[in-house]
Amino acid sequence: MVTVVGIKFRQSNKIYSFAPGDWELNIDDLVIVETVRGIEMGTVASEIAQVEESKIIAPLKEIVRKATADDIAKAEDSKNKEKEAFAICEKKIQDHKINMKLVGVEATYDMSKILFYFTADGRVDFRELVKDLAGTFRTRIELRQIGVRDEAKLLGGIGICGRPFCCKTFLNDFQTVSIKMAKDQAMSLNPLKISGVCGRLMCCLKYEHEVYTDLIRKTPGIGAIVKTNDGKGEVIDVSMLKGELKVKLDKGEEIDIRTYNAQDVEVLKRSSRYKVLPSDDEAVDDNELSKLEDK
Repeated sequence: MVTVVGIKFRQSNKIYSFAPGDWELNIDDLVIVETVRGIEMGTVASEIAQVEESKIIAPLKEIVRKATADDIAKAEDSKNKEKEAFAICEKKIQDHKINMKLVGVEATYDMSKILFYFTADGRVDFRELVKDLAGTFRTRIELRQIGVRDEAKLLGGIGICGRPFCCKTFLNDFQTVSIKMAKDQAMSLNPLKISGVCGRLMCCLKYEHEVYTDLIRKTPGIGAIVKTNDGKGEVIDVSMLKGELKVKLDKGEEIDIRTYNAQDVEVLKRSSRYKVLPSDDEAVDDNELSKLEDK
């Protein structure tokens, strides 16, 4: 077993493990640590605990010290300089006529390195821009190209649900989200209704997918032929979460529609259809839908 403490950095929800050393640490304490990007200031996000050595990514760095008032002032000064660096970099991108969009700037605690995040269509040659920025700021410069989902996570915002973006608030890593998940949940295939601000499928489609997958195995779909206590009939509507079916009973010319619990019917012929899609959804091209998936 290894003694670790969880540290979180401002641009990420992910918690990283460090050796606490002899320091007494509490949640929300500010600490100075050494990372692959240099010396940085982080926040204690989880208490000191014992974990299995196999779950730790070696080598395990040790906490350098608890942040002092000078450390906090230096970090605040570094953060303020990021705004200036953003404006300067935007101007230099225009001067070099590079087809890229600057999204954010992050400077390390001690200003030993400045990272510029950008988006672009395809690869861009920014070597001259890096030299120019290095000469201006007199420190190490890194330009990092990110995707549209990373851009949304970096900038933050409010989703169509009225809550802050999941990626900004609590998601550690992006998971694969597919059109199949939307279809399994019988959602409208209108791109405006199933995509986020980033233009990709909403991350929340992943949350309940396993529940729906399990329900699909247990619930007959629309068009299925079932046997009920009142006779044989065809399923014409499904309320998957309630576990209810609307069945049109076979009564000849007489129309007799009744509601049954999915567990109370016997499936004679299965169907995999769980929603009658509106005409505007049916008109959506599959190629257009596939563009919403993060490749």
